[in-house]
This record gives sequence, C-alpha cells and structure tokens, in this order.
Amino acid sequence: MSTLFQDLRFAARWLRKNPAFTTVAVLTLALGIGANTALFSVVDAVLLKTMPVKDPERLVLLEWEAGRAFRTSGRRGSGTPHPEGIIGGSIFRYDTVERMRESWRQQAESSPLSDLFAFAPLYDVTAAVEGNAEVVCGEVVSGDYHAGLGVPFALGRGITAADDEADAPPVVVLSHSCWKERLGGNPEILGRTLELNQTAFTIVGVTAPGFRGALQVDYQPDVTVPLHFEPALLGEDTGMDHDGKPGIWWINVMGRLKPGATREQAARSLNGTFEAEALEIMPPPRRDGEPARLEPKDYPRLVAKPGGRGLREHRQSFARPIYGLFLVVAAVLLIACANLANLLLSRAALRRPEIGARLALGAGRGRLVRQLVTEAVLLAVLGGAAGTLLAVWGKTALVGLAAGDSRFMLDLDPGLNLRMLGFTLGISLLTGILFGLAPAWRTTNLDLATTLRQNRRTTTTGSRLRNTLVALQVALSVLLLAGAGLFLQTLYNLERVKLGFNQEKLLVFTLQPRQAGYKDERLLDFYRRLFVRLDALPGVRAATFSRVPLIADYTWDTSVLLPGETPATAVRHYSNLQTVRENFFEALEIPRILGRGFSEKDDARAPRVAIVNQAFAGKYFPGQSPLGQRVRDSDEALELEIVGVIGDTKYDSQRKEIEPLLFTPWRQQGDSIGEMRFALRTASDPVALSETVRRAVRELDLNLPVTEVGTQEARSRENLSRERLYARLLTFFGAIALALAAIGLSGVLGYSVAQRTSEIGIRMALGARRPQVVRMIVLQGLRPTLAGLILGLGASLAAGRLIANLVYGVGTSDPATLAVVATLLLAAAALAAFLPARRAARVDPIVALRTE
Repeated sequence: MSTLFQDLRFAARWLRKNPAFTTVAVLTLALGIGANTALFSVVDAVLLKTMPVKDPERLVLLEWEAGRAFRTSGRRGSGTPHPEGIIGGSIFRYDTVERMRESWRQQAESSPLSDLFAFAPLYDVTAAVEGNAEVVCGEVVSGDYHAGLGVPFALGRGITAADDEADAPPVVVLSHSCWKERLGGNPEILGRTLELNQTAFTIVGVTAPGFRGALQVDYQPDVTVPLHFEPALLGEDTGMDHDGKPGIWWINVMGRLKPGATREQAARSLNGTFEAEALEIMPPPRRDGEPARLEPKDYPRLVAKPGGRGLREHRQSFARPIYGLFLVVAAVLLIACANLANLLLSRAALRRPEIGARLALGAGRGRLVRQLVTEAVLLAVLGGAAGTLLAVWGKTALVGLAAGDSRFMLDLDPGLNLRMLGFTLGISLLTGILFGLAPAWRTTNLDLATTLRQNRRTTTTGSRLRNTLVALQVALSVLLLAGAGLFLQTLYNLERVKLGFNQEKLLVFTLQPRQAGYKDERLLDFYRRLFVRLDALPGVRAATFSRVPLIADYTWDTSVLLPGETPATAVRHYSNLQTVRENFFEALEIPRILGRGFSEKDDARAPRVAIVNQAFAGKYFPGQSPLGQRVRDSDEALELEIVGVIGDTKYDSQRKEIEPLLFTPWRQQGDSIGEMRFALRTASDPVALSETVRRAVRELDLNLPVTEVGTQEARSRENLSRERLYARLLTFFGAIALALAAIGLSGVLGYSVAQRTSEIGIRMALGARRPQVVRMIVLQGLRPTLAGLILGLGASLAAGRLIANLVYGVGTSDPATLAVVATLLLAAAALAAFLPARRAARVDPIVALRTE
C-alpha cells in the first residue's frame, strides 16, 4: 500500500510539473468520458432506474402469450379481432382481470402473491383547475394499487379498496408535479374537489416527488382515480363491457411476491383462471365445423416478468435509439483514449533518457511500468472528474439537442447517483489502464547502452504506433461524420417532401367536446355553432377540421370490401381513414381530380358517400373510374358510394409512401364524431390568432380546453424530431471527434518536430527552404490521415446497412457525403499539420546544430 501511495505522489508531482501536457490530456479525456457519462445518466433514468416504491425487486408484471392460432381485440379504440402471429402483451380485459383477482383472493393464504392490482392509462382528461379547463393525463387503478406498490405520499393517502366499490364517492389522488405546478402546492388541498370530465372528485392524496406511476416511461399521470369510475369518465369510450358490446384489452396487472416466492410460481397460480377466460374470449379456429387440434404451446398462458421498472415493453422501445447513441459516444471516447495514448507515447519518447537512467540504477521494469500506468490512471481519473462536471452540463445539452422529441428524451431529469458515479469511475480506471499500459511497456523496452548515448531529441522510436493511433482516430471520425452527413441529408430531404397540401398559414388545434358532456345532436350542434364563429373571425380565410391530425404520426385505418366481395371470401384491403368537414379539400388546397366534393347535404339523412385519393383509385380500381363504385367498411359494414377523387397527400408522416386514403363527411358520422383536429387557413401569421380562437371557444363553453395549438408547419417539423435529433447529435459528436483527431495529429507532429530539431537544422543548413520543410512535415501528417481515411470510408460502407432504414432519399454509400467528409478531414489534417510544420520551418540551423 505504501508503494501505491508513493507511485501516486510521484505521478501527481510529475503531472504538476507538466501543466500543458496534463491540461490537454485531462480535457481530452473529459470530453470522451463526459459524453459517455451524460448519456449513461439518460440510460439509467430510462432503462435501469426502478420505481421509488417499497421493495421494487419483488414486483412482477403479468403478461400473456399465445400461439399463432389465437386472435385478440386490440388496445383501446380498436375493439375488433385481428389475426396476428405469435401474439401476446401486457394488457387484459377488465372481466379477465376481475376473475384473476377473485381467484387470487380465494387462495390468498397459499398464493405466492401478497398483492395483485390493476392499472391503466386514462388519456386526455378534462380537468377544471382553478377555474380554467385543462387537459391532464390520468390513470385508473384498482383499490389496492397504492398499497400494493408501496407508494410514498407527500399528503394524504392513496386509493383504497373501499374507494373502488360501486357506491363509493369519487376520489382522486394527484401527482406531486400536478399539485405543485397546477395547484400551486397548496397544503390545504385535501378534501377539496377537482372536476374531471364533468364529474366532481374529492382530492384525498398527493404522491411523493419522483413517483411517476407504473405505466410507460414517457407517461406520468397527473390524476389517479379508482378503476370503477372509468365508465363514468369515458362514457361510450369505456374499455369495459357496455350496451351489449364486449370490452377491449386495455388493463395492466401487477403483483407483489411474498418472501421466497418466484415469478414462475406467481404465473402458475393464476394461469388456469386466465387460460379458461382467454379460451372463452378467443376460441381456437374451427376446421370443417370442428375446433382445430392445437399443440400445448399454442394455448394462451401467463408469464410473470420483473415489474420494478414498470411496463417493460415501453421502456424497451427506447433501448435501441439510446444504445445506438451509446455507440456514437463510445467512438468519441475511443478517439479521446487514442489521443491519450499518443500523448503518453510522445512524452515517453522525451523521457527515455530518464527511464534508461532509472533502469541503469537498478529499477525493475515491472516497477517502472506500474509507475507509468499509475500516471495514466491518475490522468484518467482527473479526466473522469472533469467529465462528471461536463456530464452535469452535458445531460442538459442532450435535452436541449433533443428538444421537441419527447419520444426519446421524455420528461425526465437524469441526475447524479451512485450508479452514474460508479460508471464514471469504472470507465476512467479502464481507460487509464488499457491506454496507459502499451505506452508504458514500449517506454521501458530499452537498450540501456544505446539509450544512454542518445540525445533526448533524436529518439524516434514508437512513431509507427503513434501513426496507427492517429489513423484510428481519423477512421472513427469518418464514421461519425459520414453518419452525420447522411442524417443531415435525410432531414433536408424530409423537410422538402411534397405533402400534397399547402401547410403555410395554417393554425391547428384540438377540441375534445365529449369530455365536456357533449354527445349526439348536441355535439353536432356545438360544432355547427363553433364554425359560425370561426368562419367569421377576421383574418380567417377558411375553417375546417378532420378526425386525424395531418403529419402527426397518427393513423386511423380499416379494411374495406370492394364491390362483389363478402367478408367470407374477400382478401383484406386496407385503407387509411379520414373524416372531414365539407370544405376540407379547399381549405388545405388539395386538388380535386374527379367527381365532386362534400357538401352540407351529405348529412345523416343522405346516402353514405366517400371520396378517395389517387392511390386508392389506382390500387383498387386500376384502369377504371372509381366514381359510382360502392365499397364497404368491413368494421362497420357500411356501404359507401365513391363520389370523388382528390390528389394524393401525405397522411401521418413525411417518410411513408402515399397509401390508399378514404374520406367521409363529418355530418354522416353521427355518434362516432368526438375529438376533432381543426385547421384554420389565415391571411397572415396564424399564431397571432391563437388567443382569438381560444376566446371564441370559451364564449361557447368555458369548460372546454383548446389543446395542441400551433401551426401546421411546426407540427410537421415536430414529426421530424427523431431525424433532427440524430442529425444534431451526430454532427455535435462528429465535430468533437474531428477536433480531437486534429489535436491528436497536431500533438504527434509537434513532438516529432521537437525530436527532429537537429535533423531539420541540418537540412536547412544544407540548403532546404522553409516551404520544403513545411511540405515535409505536412506530408508526414497526411500519411496516417490517408490511411485512417481509407479505413474509415470502408467501415462507413459496411456500417451503412445498419442505418439503411433510418435514412431517406439518400443511399448509405452516398458518394457526395463521403467526398465531403474526406475533404473536411483532409483539410482539418492539413491545418493541424501546418502549425507544427510552420514551427519547424522557423528553426535556426545554427541554434539547432549547437544542441548536438
């Protein structure tokens, strides 16, 4: 131990005596380690952190699997069976959940589970907060949810079993952020009422800060209410059985293991109940009138997965992009480490006389290697400490670079914790040992007689390894810059995709009047009265709406039956759907190709009609006119006559190819009309009309919030946030990699010039001119650069297949991109080499020769 402290003291003294070298090395490592630490903090927050509840390692999430033969209804809003391959998931029907919970209660003593509870999201709830109507995120839970999870509370209590009874009064639990941000953190909030979708709930508790619920990692419920009140809040949109319609699969189930119990035991204890229920809901297919014979593996079965982090499937959906970015920052760290190794090799060349003298005085090679590795490790630890400080800023920078892409960066606050500090320490030690060992070994591999006779400035051993490290840095820089170039071109191409409609001067917003109690004729009348006001607003050229927002990564589709087809014989023909106001095509400036548009006469009393796009007509009626053809929506068995064809438009994203699209008039939708997306064509800046629109809605109903207000151009930009994120991050880290590679090359050449001072002096004394010396040094620097460039271009071509599905409108081996990257790197290398070359050209031959 005393020897270790002696090594550390000597290393610290040596680093202190070489401040320029130490500063460059520490800052270089700080960039690489800081980037990795910042991204690890995001990985920790998204993928590793457990919920702040009691004993999260004992929580299990119930999921189910079934063979190819079974069918299930979809998530909320679908309700229609659809065939799938090997199916499964983490959602269940309400009736199934209740039967499983009843079975668990009956075997409570012998069950491996001490708790079994259910929960589900409650999207877009209208809440009356401080006299204003707002849309909040919600959650419905069974009565033992909070107790089963072991949720801590800042105020009050959680939902109890008594709250989830049929005759229980409505109660609500607030999240800590909702209480602070929307209700001002009022400590007297308990016992007050909060109106949700026109129903008054009594506030009984506020969760502790940090608890985000057990749902998706990107979903934090503001309000939590008992499961029993879901139908009262959602009405006909409930996921439970109602009006003779079966409920859908929408509820998640989680349990807590008793001490010593296993997940497999938990799944087996409830599997019999689930299988019987599942077979009743989704019976096996029949062949020739008889049930098909199935293998045991095909039957539905329960599986129990770790539940301490909440829903696994949603967290895992973020894993791929995050780990992809980890490869990027790992490349930056490798470049920084190569820089460290090069710096150590260059310094080692100047220390060879010192090392030789110590070996001659009896120091063992192992002892000197340990001393040199200790210096490298100390440098790495200092770099790690500086990197941790950079990471604190870097995680904020990552959030800034990812602004607008909540799907990736989410609404998290990744911070310092023991895992993050342990990661930084581990990566620092590993960096110091791995990239300090090779220079230390090479430095101590000396011939004493030769070394002691050599002048310290004439030693050139190790140049091949240094050049190899420079080539590695350049190759990694090529990879990052080529990726940045491809994503920048992808973003450029997507931003200029022809959408098929004019998105300029369009103000968009969303209304959800069903949540304010509107339905049937009252709902239709509300929309009619609202349009009277919107059409009359100064500066509004046209006001329209649609069921699906444009270019918002949102889809609504169905299968259609063509003329003469029946459900028993038809091949499934898929089409996107859209319900619109009669002036929709004119307001968005979508050209009409054939037939007519919609009119006010296309109401509930008129024959059902539809308008299709060119893709629909070309795919399903090739070589013939679609006008007058009758198709049926197979979900609702409604016959629709095609009365018009409009030009093709992009539907949910700029990236996807044009697909068949079927439009229906809003006046013929009846009860299915609900949440609608408005678009106002304005004569000037649409944003200036935002408050005017809110005021027009408030004049009709104070309790109806206007949400998602913005411009169509902003919405389209937001839909490209993932591409923008990749382009920004790769450009950012590519620039860092280029700078590090240039610094490394400049440092190597600088030490080379220092070692070759006498040689350069002799050349100049013999008649070499300064331009010749500059050219010699620059060419010396370009050789490893060219080698790294060739290696990097080859690696880029090979790695292009990994991102083929992420780029758009550009090939992964795009010659223009690779040419720009090659030119940029060669220019940076020439500039990095020019500085030491110019210093070499200023050598005074007489002074240089006197050093001999």
